[in-house]
Amino acid sequence: MGKLVRNASQQKAVSRTSQRMGGRIEQSVGEAIRRLRDGQRLSVRTLASKCGFSASFISQVELNQASPSLSSLERISAGLGLTVGQLFVMTAPASPVPIKAAQRPMLQSQWSRAQIESLSHPSADHKLEALMITLHPGGSSGGQLHSRETEFLAIVFSGEVRLQLGETTQVLRRGDAITIPPGTAHRWENKADRAVQLLKVIARSVL
Repeated sequence: MGKLVRNASQQKAVSRTSQRMGGRIEQSVGEAIRRLRDGQRLSVRTLASKCGFSASFISQVELNQASPSLSSLERISAGLGLTVGQLFVMTAPASPVPIKAAQRPMLQSQWSRAQIESLSHPSADHKLEALMITLHPGGSSGGQLHSRETEFLAIVFSGEVRLQLGETTQVLRRGDAITIPPGTAHRWENKADRAVQLLKVIARSVL
């Protein structure tokens, strides 16, 4: 599920609500989940039951003592009735406003060795959600195959990534794209010696 944050410097780095990194704002996964859970008046145990994790794991994530993988983060978001993009602390504008490349809000997954950047505002009216995922060498979306309730399009912007679909594994390189239907078990893994950037455009389910 997740990997414990092993030293004090790492814990201090992720415990802040936001931290600027060259103009980008890194946001705390744990604090975002706790804020949204409290807003829905859900107990830790109730959220854990909704997403299939133990209450102790959810507590560790909220306290930034454990880092969820990308697939675990999707399950927790779904337990909140949200998408990963809606975890970001952003104000949805009344009219279309660009998100500048140097100012994208960011979430980190130490377990997956990945960072997630939001390319769209988290408005409930939007039917699509765009995320830029940087998967560093040795990183993966999770320890096991996982699936989504909605379909999504993935495009490799740079690098090389392995995509496991059921019993088969494909290698996707820069420019390659794939649409994955809802309910399709899959797993991403970067076995190369450099980071891969993956753009995911996700269809939001009607809640």
